[in-house]
Amino acid sequence: MQQVNLGMIGGGTVGSGVFHALELNGALMSSRIGVKVNVRKIAVKAFDEPRPYDIPRSLMTLDWQEVVNDPRVDVVTELVGGMGIARTMILAALKRGKPVITANKALLSEHGEELFATARKFGTNLYYEASVCGGIPIIKSLREGFVGNRITHLYGIVNGTCNYILTRMKLEGADFDAVLKDAQKQGYAETPPDLDIDGWDSQHKIGILASLAHGFWVDHRTIHVEGIRNITALDIQFANELGYTIKLLGIIKTIDDMRLTIDASKNKPTRKSNIVNRKSQVQVSVYPTLVPNTHVLASVNHVFNAVFVRGDVVGDTLFYGRGAGKDATASAVMSDLADAALDLKFGSKQRVPPFVPHERNGVVVPIDEVVSQYFVRLNVVDKPGVLAKIAEIFGTSHIGISSVIQPEGHEGESVPLIFMLHYATNGAVSKALVRIGRLPVVKGKPVMIRVEDFK
Repeated sequence: MQQVNLGMIGGGTVGSGVFHALELNGALMSSRIGVKVNVRKIAVKAFDEPRPYDIPRSLMTLDWQEVVNDPRVDVVTELVGGMGIARTMILAALKRGKPVITANKALLSEHGEELFATARKFGTNLYYEASVCGGIPIIKSLREGFVGNRITHLYGIVNGTCNYILTRMKLEGADFDAVLKDAQKQGYAETPPDLDIDGWDSQHKIGILASLAHGFWVDHRTIHVEGIRNITALDIQFANELGYTIKLLGIIKTIDDMRLTIDASKNKPTRKSNIVNRKSQVQVSVYPTLVPNTHVLASVNHVFNAVFVRGDVVGDTLFYGRGAGKDATASAVMSDLADAALDLKFGSKQRVPPFVPHERNGVVVPIDEVVSQYFVRLNVVDKPGVLAKIAEIFGTSHIGISSVIQPEGHEGESVPLIFMLHYATNGAVSKALVRIGRLPVVKGKPVMIRVEDFK
């Protein structure tokens, strides 16, 4: 049986998890692919650093260059994370023609285009299944399973921390701050938690998926991002009464070759055929979304991830599982390791390329042009004429109102007022809410959450 030698950079939680998985199921994987994977060397920060699984001292080194420069190392895994030295490590290995496996979503989001170009230039591959959704094989599915499909829609619950918080808020009626503190105590949320709850972790992942699905590298700076920090128990409650669950979704939608416009009289988006053609227009966004309780994503709870994919040939598919943790990540790394080993065995570095740009005219649509339906919550002074003033602003902005709810049982200087709005552009609704927020009868900043119908 042919042998492939593995050099690992990173022996902490994820790295030791990969080593443990190879110890546990390495023989099983070898029997399936016909290649034995031998761990030759592991670069670590410190020999005695805390790690969930032991690594033999004889395999460890403190110098990552010993791994990359070792002529007997065939494949390199980068599992240290971060944006600095990790890039140097990956580039060094790729320039030596060695395939690299990484779980570094932040690095791919920032420098992916450069890294994939370097891999192509030096005749090797960069594998990255573990960078998005841990144990869910979404990268391989998009790259190989759906290779004959145009991906028209992708919706992802890709951050377990946010999903855990929103689930607890719905099930318990708890406030955001209380659930966040408890999540930090249980290890589900970092301190500080900004990367997760403000949507940046989801941005990294959804940008990678959008790039893979649509064939042009999506600049992370073009992705509109909103987190869950401002979601309240009231929003969760009212959404549920209307038949919805709030989830933080990463959303990727094609908008074909024409801009969407709104036919307010018919309450639906229509397409204009006389507008300047812009090929491969794609919405790429991360924001809290009202999901119908009848949709399968509404039932994805706690720390689990799910990705809903719609292809023009295959139709609707769903991927569900744990998105993070040492074991889920190790499973994804093992999958990439099997691919790398097979590529080396058969001398084929371009079986199904990890990422090849093929759409030169792709563009991410600005959020103001995105069309949606909306949930709007206002705090208003409870007196006659308030509703009429607000409705007038929506009307002059050509935004239709589908329903108005004024919940009972609220007392004080201001009371909540809920609007469900018809299809409109994000820009039109945002401008209308700025005007509404300036009304003396409106107290506090208006809350707007988009509604997804999955049509």
